[in-house]
Amino acid sequence: MSDLPVTGEVSNSKLVAVFAAATAARDAAALAVARLPLQPAQVRVIAPGAADVGLQLEPEGGGIRRTLIVAHLWLGLAGIVAGALLFVLLVVTGVPFVVSSPWAAGLALVGFGAVAGLLLGGLVSLRPDHDPYIHATRDALATGRTAVVVHALSSAQRAQAAELMAAQGGEVTQTL
Repeated sequence: MSDLPVTGEVSNSKLVAVFAAATAARDAAALAVARLPLQPAQVRVIAPGAADVGLQLEPEGGGIRRTLIVAHLWLGLAGIVAGALLFVLLVVTGVPFVVSSPWAAGLALVGFGAVAGLLLGGLVSLRPDHDPYIHATRDALATGRTAVVVHALSSAQRAQAAELMAAQGGEVTQTL
């Protein structure tokens, strides 16, 4: 189950552990699958010169498209509700402009709430928390180090994997 219900990805929690030696990376990956509740498909070892690094880092192309739709839909609706609630609060408290022009005030507040929600949906769709994870992997590969990528199904699973990878000597970078 996803920790962030406004996304369409199965794995919202990701991490990369960078190792100087490929054997250490492979051993850590095997240990993670053996000791943690991770399926082999959730743990990938990426060596320098590997093909399709971007696909290995973000394998859920369809999930990313669903995130675009789901995030905008739910956060846009949440913005509309927040604008409507603010409108009701201002009417109840007797704010003069709102009471004298309820249609204009209501449309403005609901409209601005919708826009704010859609902007927030865009921010969620960009997934800025993935940038450090992606850059750490690409930087490691560029300097000849090997990366172990874990696509966790929850933040708890990600935390367990991060602890194990760090104990094995990996430099860990995580998404939120």
